[in-house]
Amino acid sequence: MEKVVLLKCEEYNTKLIEEKLREGFDLLGGDKFLRELIPYNSKVLLKPNMLAIEEAGSPVITNFNVFEAVIKIIKDYSSNISFGDSPGFGEAKKAAEKSGLLKVAEKYDVKFEDFKESTHVKLDESILCKSWTVAKAPYEADVLITLPKLKTHAMAYFTGAVKNQFGCIPGTLKATWHTRMPKANNFCKMLLDLNSLVNTSFAILDGIVAMEGNGPKSGKPKKMNTMIMGKSLTAVDSTAVRLIGYDNPLDIPVLKEAYDHNWGTVLTKDIQVLGEDIESMKSKDFELCRKGGNFYFISPGVTNFLRDLIAPDPSLIAEKCISCKRCQEVCPEKPRVIKMVNNKGKLQPTWNMKECIRCFCCQELCPCGAIETKYSILGKMLKMNKR
Repeated sequence: MEKVVLLKCEEYNTKLIEEKLREGFDLLGGDKFLRELIPYNSKVLLKPNMLAIEEAGSPVITNFNVFEAVIKIIKDYSSNISFGDSPGFGEAKKAAEKSGLLKVAEKYDVKFEDFKESTHVKLDESILCKSWTVAKAPYEADVLITLPKLKTHAMAYFTGAVKNQFGCIPGTLKATWHTRMPKANNFCKMLLDLNSLVNTSFAILDGIVAMEGNGPKSGKPKKMNTMIMGKSLTAVDSTAVRLIGYDNPLDIPVLKEAYDHNWGTVLTKDIQVLGEDIESMKSKDFELCRKGGNFYFISPGVTNFLRDLIAPDPSLIAEKCISCKRCQEVCPEKPRVIKMVNNKGKLQPTWNMKECIRCFCCQELCPCGAIETKYSILGKMLKMNKR
């Protein structure tokens, strides 16, 4: 039975968050548990979610108060602490500065890593991907503690503890993985392999204010008043998705792949939730990005044909578009499937859907939420029948 701790915390206050997290560690075994997790003076790397350059307090990124509370606890066990990420767009240091994370890190002498230096390594015992180019800092850390944000995600349905380590792929190399893994199930296998590679040790998920709707960047803040912590990334994510409305964790592609490949604990019967009662913490009106489930076909030809009929497409909200061309810049396909065209004197994107792999990088990284996912009529009908 895998243990996770579900905590109730109603505000971003460092002192309060620290108290709650210490209560959580006590439920897991207290000082003994922490000493086993973080051997004396281990090289500890904290991996917050810094998807993009966002203001401090934005629901897109890990809150700086959570970050500070974690540091205050870990510094009792190691003085060798660093943090870092590789945002999907923009400089990592600018993202760290604007988010308030860098200021907190400097206060406690925590080193900043921009994840630009990479290393080439192999993962022999992999589900799918054996050869890797990964940021050196997380790969060489003794203990990697991930600090994800609870958010919806257009491609992956949900982003949390497992997916947060995608930021361990340096810079533009992330786009190549979307090209190599256009199908959600293979992309999720890659995420599991990546976590095995960097050996993610522990997760503390920030869901005090989550994101619903058009996540992971352009959704809406949603007060959830929660943090979830545990050694099993999949158990943490499984608990989180239950809170937001997925009754079956196997509806989430990455959790389905984890279950199918015996990678981590997923099913509710195998997870002991300590702390708060999960039923009392569930949201009754959380706006999901997608309803869950996936299509698995044997024939690639059939898969591609049906994907074009029923899979969601990126769709422009014209009045929100600011003609910044970021969607075109982040498209991983070569040649790019997005072109900027003149529409009544304003440059706006159009998609070549015959070539689009539906990775939703454009939607994920649009700075003004001008791109959403849109289903065909058939897709909407199938989606409604699955409810």
